[in-house]
Amino acid sequence: MQAVLILINTLLELYKWAFILSAILSWLIAFNVLNTYNRVVYAIGDFLNRVTEPVLRPIRRYMPNLGGIDISPILAILLIVFVQNLIIEYWPRSF
Repeated sequence: MQAVLILINTLLELYKWAFILSAILSWLIAFNVLNTYNRVVYAIGDFLNRVTEPVLRPIRRYMPNLGGIDISPILAILLIVFVQNLIIEYWPRSF
């Protein structure tokens, strides 16, 4: 059982980093630091968008319009941290 919880916690940690990398990449593209005509940048951005968008879309549906500021990745990361803390809190302890 512990191996499954460690795997879930590791996958959640990787997903959290995917949200962070997606946000940083979107900022770099928005400020013209990176160009999406570069195939590597486009491939990375497309992958991160496909991985993170299924979670961000429902969050954005219920968020009010904040005038161009998207805080849905922050809320998704907070949700992931909450689930990780639940896993740690209810971790089966072997005595």
